[in-house]
Amino acid sequence: MNIATTKGQAKTLSLPNILTYARIAAIPVVVGCVFAQSIQDGPLWLRWVALAVFLAAAVTDYLDGYYARIWDQQSAFGRMLDPIADKLLVASCLLMLAADSSIHGWTLWAAIVILCREILVSGLREYLAALRVSVPVTKLAKWKTTIQLVAIGFLIAGEAGEQLLPATTLIGIILLWMSAIFTIYTGWDYFRAGIHHLIKEDEG
Repeated sequence: MNIATTKGQAKTLSLPNILTYARIAAIPVVVGCVFAQSIQDGPLWLRWVALAVFLAAAVTDYLDGYYARIWDQQSAFGRMLDPIADKLLVASCLLMLAADSSIHGWTLWAAIVILCREILVSGLREYLAALRVSVPVTKLAKWKTTIQLVAIGFLIAGEAGEQLLPATTLIGIILLWMSAIFTIYTGWDYFRAGIHHLIKEDEG
């Protein structure tokens, strides 16, 4: 094994990347607990387990980037996998919450907007990456992600959370709509940047 391969494996197995792997591994646990509780009429404590695992996964979203920066362990693999892990976590939870009717009626449109934006941004990033163009994450996009994760957390707590805070589900729905509004705005920013580079590419 040469030195380059050893360094590549070290970065792949760095703590920031391990935290990202953990976020992906948390998805079936969260979805499974919500499914068992709501679809199969399991005990309410499963909601608390789902919430605890989800919150731990959400925290890793901050920690992996933080440790990657302070320990200088940033890698191409990590930059590729981190947003994928985020999107998998959010999309899986939204789909499960829609399946158990925590998200229903008009609120489904908020979830649809969020999911469509994630697909749009992923496509734009892939296209711009081929042009070697980087689109930095804005502060507003980070706020959007935070509100989105908090909203999903309240909705995962659901009926179990209502026993402690009667407005738990309502708070989750309101925050989800706020997230959807931010999603439209930040999605437009990414789309505008993508169109700008696309026009330049065609003119070139």
